Amino acid sequence: MLHLAEKSQHLTKWAWGSTSKEERHLVRKLDFFILTYSCLSYFFNYLDRAAFANAYVAGLKEALDLEGSQYNVLLSMASAGLLIGQIPHSIIIHIIAPRIWLSCMIVVWAGLTMASAACTTFSQLCAVRFFMGLAEACTYPACIYVIGSWYKRDEIAKRTALFTVAGQVGNMFAGAMMAAIYRSMDGRSGLAGWQWVVLIDGIITCPIAIFGFFFFPDVPEHTKAPFLSQKERELALARLPPKNPKGHDVSPKSLAKRVLGKPAFWVCCIFSFFAAGMQAYSTQGLMLLYLKFHQKNYGYSQTNVNTFPLGVQAIGIVSEFAVAYAIDHFNQWLAAGITLCGIQIVCSIVLLIPGTGAAGNLTALYLASTAYGINPLLYGWPSVILARDGDDAARSVIIACMMGAGMLLYTFWGIVMYPASHAPYWRNGYIAMICVVAALFGWLFAVRWLDQRTQSPHSENSTLEQPLEATDESSEKGMPTVSVAR
Repeated sequence: MLHLAEKSQHLTKWAWGSTSKEERHLVRKLDFFILTYSCLSYFFNYLDRAAFANAYVAGLKEALDLEGSQYNVLLSMASAGLLIGQIPHSIIIHIIAPRIWLSCMIVVWAGLTMASAACTTFSQLCAVRFFMGLAEACTYPACIYVIGSWYKRDEIAKRTALFTVAGQVGNMFAGAMMAAIYRSMDGRSGLAGWQWVVLIDGIITCPIAIFGFFFFPDVPEHTKAPFLSQKERELALARLPPKNPKGHDVSPKSLAKRVLGKPAFWVCCIFSFFAAGMQAYSTQGLMLLYLKFHQKNYGYSQTNVNTFPLGVQAIGIVSEFAVAYAIDHFNQWLAAGITLCGIQIVCSIVLLIPGTGAAGNLTALYLASTAYGINPLLYGWPSVILARDGDDAARSVIIACMMGAGMLLYTFWGIVMYPASHAPYWRNGYIAMICVVAALFGWLFAVRWLDQRTQSPHSENSTLEQPLEATDESSEKGMPTVSVAR
């Protein structure tokens, strides 16, 4: 019985990162409301994006007479919208409560997703995808910011992994849904199968906005969540690094100084740039394009083309949870990153060999999806580092800039290195991947330096940077000045 009790305690610590009864109860509530909303919103966010790639190979290409690199241009239009929207969204959520703003954006992008079914020209689809990306830009960085506002160092990697995995599941579901709709809905009511996909995507996304509006808890110091008692709100603040009373100041001059003046801004954004490049094989849909090219040569059915890439997402999911476990339980931030870099180098070398057959190419592309494992490292590690000085506005902007750095890469990377017209062999892209991964390997040590720099030998939560001074204006707004260390 004692042995079972120890196992139960270990499992509890693995799931909730704490053995305190009060903290377990609090974290369970946070997990349900924060992660339910965050995961569902990101699931549908990614579902909408992934559905486009599947629609392209299932009729959209022919319906709009797309050719050459126009597919990559359409991907880049959404990326451009995502890039431009990052910083504005990260500032707005300090003026308008995240639960209100994020819910409104869900309704906007759901409407634009449905509007894409009515597009008849390449230019129309470009415009719709740009504005859809602009609305979707808030989802990932804002949710990462809120997750980083509630969870401790030994809790955050698992939650970040679960959140990002929701996107992978959305990608997997998109393939399965596309295959089902292609078989059963194509041609009904005068609409093609790909049109039904985007219409259904938009309709089923809207209920998430309603849930978020009523139950997303915002951040601990400003929460009005009905499911948290006053004691739980105090506990939520007390177990985290001290909150800076001026941490939500978004006045342009002050915020720019606090963001650009921190080494964390430069280190984390470059980290994100390289990490985005490492995931290019999966995010650019190389397996879909490879299968589409060889569809007749190898006798692949349309269902095969849509469903074979599901394995990419499955391996990505396993990788993310494995990395999250290593981080939360063994504190192996650096080792996890080095391992992922090594796998990607091997896969790129295999793909670079011209004589590699279908089996070798598909195996390498499947294993290359372990690059998704960088996500809990990419946003978990900086979230821990940036939370130490209690400057929430700077943290949210830096996280948005990190996301923007990745989007900046995507606006041209696919067109230059992985154009659809080069299928099924992207020699320049494979060489570029090796270079990017080598750079990321070295940059991991810069992130470790930043981690060590922002904490003293005696306290996990202390920082070498001086905290901002409190102002009377901050006090008047009722911003708490809790200084209880974790």
